[in-house]
Amino acid sequence: GGAKGGVIVDPKSLSEGELENLTRRYATEISIVIGPNEDIPAPDMGTDPQIMAWIMDTISMHRGYTEAGIVTGKPVAIGGTLGRLEATGRGLLYIAQQVARQHNVALEGATVAVQGFGNVGAVAAQLLMQAGAKVVAVSDSSGGVYNGNWLNIDTLLHYQKDRAPLATAPGGDHISNAELLALPVDFLVPSAMEGQLTGGNAGDIRARFIIEGANGPTTPEADAILAEKGAYVVPDILANAGGVIVSYFEWVQDLQFYFWEENEVNEKLHKVMTRAYADVAATAEQRKISMREAAMVLSVGRVVEATKLRGIYP
Repeated sequence: GGAKGGVIVDPKSLSEGELENLTRRYATEISIVIGPNEDIPAPDMGTDPQIMAWIMDTISMHRGYTEAGIVTGKPVAIGGTLGRLEATGRGLLYIAQQVARQHNVALEGATVAVQGFGNVGAVAAQLLMQAGAKVVAVSDSSGGVYNGNWLNIDTLLHYQKDRAPLATAPGGDHISNAELLALPVDFLVPSAMEGQLTGGNAGDIRARFIIEGANGPTTPEADAILAEKGAYVVPDILANAGGVIVSYFEWVQDLQFYFWEENEVNEKLHKVMTRAYADVAATAEQRKISMREAAMVLSVGRVVEATKLRGIYP
């Protein structure tokens, strides 16, 4: 029921010109089904603000006027919003803060492992470090680096600026992604691909809290095993919602042609994320169900309520 699409290609293998041509052709093909009041594309794997800019420009050229609200995640100079690039990772920080508060755990000094060092994982790792957490391991597709004391995420970001693999990064011992997932940390933040925590490795997970930065990183089989172990899992549809929330903020600003300061964006994001967490946590407690089940109960319930209020036509 969602609205996602893409092209099967490795964007790293294309020149900038080839990537622009591919993007504009794809935007042209889907132009009949997207719009500021229809489906609105936003960045995901393999895409970035520049690609969003090309999509927006292509549609605007077709329509004869600037259609800023056609996509979100654009550069700020052409109608994007401040805070969008960091929004998903910042939302993960806000969720970690709520988890720590609810469970009476100090986030400052808590150990954290982050799988995935792209836009989501890297930003989350940096913000968690700034909040006082000890980020002891991070990884990308090549593998990762572990330091039981702490990792300097700013140094690693600088190291990876030219796409250098974390498997060769300085600052700690080199580990595999499987080893990272099994580390005895307070917080595990899977922010890479889907299906990383499975029935095969869930028994090895030793993190107390799992905050899903990626979409679908935990399989149903793993969910059951983690529940038996007593791990506290914050599901993706809650934990990584920061990006889509700020995409909504961007759309609102584009419709008004009035743009907010970054602190306003972050404050509004914090308000929405913390309220959503409180609602899901309360539902989980009241019904004695998992956070994932509670998030689904709440979301489906809201759709049902809206459908009943609107009625069925004709």
